Amino acid sequence: MALKIKLQRGGATHNPVYRVVVAEARGRRDGRFVEKLGTYLPSPKGKQIELTLDVERADYWMSVGAKPTDTAHSLIKRARKEASATAEA
Repeated sequence: MALKIKLQRGGATHNPVYRVVVAEARGRRDGRFVEKLGTYLPSPKGKQIELTLDVERADYWMSVGAKPTDTAHSLIKRARKEASATAEA
């Protein structure tokens, strides 16, 4: 069973809300998932995005073989950067 860390779309038309989930690689985009890692709310230009992500769990899943998609990988990097910035402050 190959696993991926990917985005699952929700929300309304022109107002998406994404869940960052661990799911089977061959499954549907919005299908069943193994674990929810966080949420991502993209925003219009000029506003700050909202991202809540459990980086420790993402690291765990990557250590056991889950491959993040390109977008999920960039969100994980962003969450790590924010977590280290808050830890230093």
